[in-house]
Amino acid sequence: MVDFPVILGQLALIIIVARVAGMLVAKVGVPPVVGEIGAGVLLGPSLLGAHLSGQLFPVDQRGFLDILARVGLVLFMFVVGLELDIKLIKGRERVAGAVSICSILLPFSLGVGLAHLFVTSAATKALKPENAEFWPFALFMGAAMSITAFPVLARILTDRRMHRTETGGLALACAATDDIIAWTLLAVVLAVAGVEGEHGHLPGWAIYLAIPFVLVAIFVVRPALTWLTRSYQRAGELTPAIMSVVLVGLLLFAATTDLLGIHYIFGAFLFGAIIPHEHAAAMRHEILVRLEQISVLLLLPVFFLLSGLKVDIRGLGTEHIVPLLAILAVAIVGKYVGAYVGARLLKVPHWQASALGLLMNTRGLTELIILNVGLEKGLLSQQLFTMMVIMALVTTVMTGPLLGYVYPQRRVARDIAEAERAALGVEAVDRMLVLGRDGQDDRLLVELAVGALAGARPAEIVIADLTPQGRPLEVGSGLSLDLAEMAAAMERQQVLVHRGEELGVPVRVIAHPSADVEQDLVELIGALRPQGLLAWSDDPSLAAVMAANESPVIVAAAGTPGPEADAPVVVHASGDSDGDAATLLGARLALVRDTTLDLRGDGRRVTAARAALEARGVRLAPAPDGPLAAAAIELSPYGTHGGAGMRVRAEVDAAPVDFSAIALAAVPASA
Repeated sequence: MVDFPVILGQLALIIIVARVAGMLVAKVGVPPVVGEIGAGVLLGPSLLGAHLSGQLFPVDQRGFLDILARVGLVLFMFVVGLELDIKLIKGRERVAGAVSICSILLPFSLGVGLAHLFVTSAATKALKPENAEFWPFALFMGAAMSITAFPVLARILTDRRMHRTETGGLALACAATDDIIAWTLLAVVLAVAGVEGEHGHLPGWAIYLAIPFVLVAIFVVRPALTWLTRSYQRAGELTPAIMSVVLVGLLLFAATTDLLGIHYIFGAFLFGAIIPHEHAAAMRHEILVRLEQISVLLLLPVFFLLSGLKVDIRGLGTEHIVPLLAILAVAIVGKYVGAYVGARLLKVPHWQASALGLLMNTRGLTELIILNVGLEKGLLSQQLFTMMVIMALVTTVMTGPLLGYVYPQRRVARDIAEAERAALGVEAVDRMLVLGRDGQDDRLLVELAVGALAGARPAEIVIADLTPQGRPLEVGSGLSLDLAEMAAAMERQQVLVHRGEELGVPVRVIAHPSADVEQDLVELIGALRPQGLLAWSDDPSLAAVMAANESPVIVAAAGTPGPEADAPVVVHASGDSDGDAATLLGARLALVRDTTLDLRGDGRRVTAARAALEARGVRLAPAPDGPLAAAAIELSPYGTHGGAGMRVRAEVDAAPVDFSAIALAAVPASA
């Protein structure tokens, strides 16, 4: 009989201990999930002893907790699949593939070899379960050594502000590829382990149905799930109907893989992975918001507790010290060396390859899930399970401190600075700095920058895409949206790079999270000393950056679309230096775009500028005082016509412009 008040009290105790432990270890730079796993171990016989632990969590009450833990695993594995974004691999396929394959192949081989030593040595022969055959046991040991915890790794990168650096992006790509290969490998291993006889609720041969099931999921169910995206876009929110489809799908997928004899976690992971990613970042984030609180705060801590109850460090004796050290050596060295060699084969720098090797050693919660599967399937003994849990904790705890040694924060800052210095080049370069902004069409600013360069060579456009640093994230705290934003930012930056190539000017992107965006941009101005600055009117850093910048500034009104191919250039000129800067930019754009210049304004200076520009081949509109064209590039001096088009500010202490002599374009359109 379930004593319901006891169950409720146990749940309250589990949540309190898990949250406190997570917060304590986070203060010293260790991922909170390590503290939560450790809390489960501390509530078990390892610290309290079998008697007291048994009184707190009676054996006859654990069945209900076990059901809660299994539901938590189903939800968490669905979240892991949901957060897996293939776009993170885009552009890094070769390195990600090499690092992932090597970082799985080496520890897998070493794990199989270690299993062989355990079986052949009289001192360690008892570590293999009596009923387990050698090959299923050995293959599982190899697979368990090969795992990388993608969610924990992603959050380590986020906490260290590395997730948008080149190393962080490469690590995410490698971990995403590793996830796909490792989970597939583990499924195969479990299939081999169960293929000898009957398993689950079906005959042994039913395991082979897993292959057509996966194919149907990818090629039939996944396209059908685009209905979710369309429904979300129509409703503008996550409706109960959409959420019901998601819940039913993940439960049925988990049940199907369990019936086939693999494990329910694979079905949940697969369903999360096939949820549409295209134009669905907001929907996936809302799904996580619905699931994360109940799964992470309540159900996963129950799983940690039940895992901890199976861990008995007191049950290890001196005879287990050498096997434990061997397990740690195989896990750490195999993963590190494999990832390092894979990276170096593709010419990745030493320090970056070393950082990848350490990051790929992160195991955390994912390893704990796999070890529980092995214990449940009879592939791990109690002592070996305990030692493997210790390995999972050690490899996760060591990642942060060792990464801080190999790739310290000053190296992160230097990595960004080196990219900025590389942008400076070794020779004089005409450089335009563009402040990119999510939600705006930065291609417009790139085209304006090309026009402002007036054909000068060598030249380049540097795009600063700095983002405010968010709060440190825990496992299950909605990283899906952050990963989607990373993938979208990478894709957006590549579009701008390609646009620069089309226009004949190289584009470099400086993108990283920042604790103080304004200060970092001001420092960037000092480092680059650009010949011009382009930004959007709604940029919150605009005032501070303009104050630090002495070169000409072009500010586009937020929401201004890219101009049509034959759109004329309209300039609202004035007799001051800002008016001269607007007129000069308008003339250059008109030549580059091979279109007309509609120069508007009164006074002798504007009249003289019109005559000088016409004499130099700029096509002027015949009736500058008529109505504006329906589609036009509209420029005005800074401080006037503030609500329309682009505003131009001249460089500080600008000299009067001689329109008859100043450079307009490398090859005028009339030539």
